[in-house]
Amino acid sequence: MALTPYFFTLHESVPDVKVWDTFFFTYDSGYLGSAQTAMWVFSGKIIPLMLIIIWFFTNRHWWYHVLLVPIVMYMYQITHLFYDERHLDEFQLIYMVPIMAIVIPSIYLIRARIFNKINDASKSMQELEDELKMSPKNFWGKVKQYF
Repeated sequence: MALTPYFFTLHESVPDVKVWDTFFFTYDSGYLGSAQTAMWVFSGKIIPLMLIIIWFFTNRHWWYHVLLVPIVMYMYQITHLFYDERHLDEFQLIYMVPIMAIVIPSIYLIRARIFNKINDASKSMQELEDELKMSPKNFWGKVKQYF
């Protein structure tokens, strides 16, 4: 996370040309006009995505599934950047509705369950959050709980 400011300036190392030819690949910037502009837009989307993914896997609160909505949104924007840059950041809500239709009611049901237990029990909010929290032992356990 400390290198995030450096990552935001990596686009400056990309040449300001329409077709960027490297040893590994050739990138045609298409509608964006220059490879440097395309990488500037890409870095403006990939860095927040990485930070939200880190937040998602390290969050211990009951509402962390809400972070799936911006994760999917940024992933959609990144793939759209390389396949159809003319309509960048348009019509993403249409593709987000199925994700939001699952995540938002799930979070509401968890919240309702928490407040139902608050009314029936003499536990504190922290004790209830700890009771509802799923805690895998390692990173792969956390990944497996979602797939």
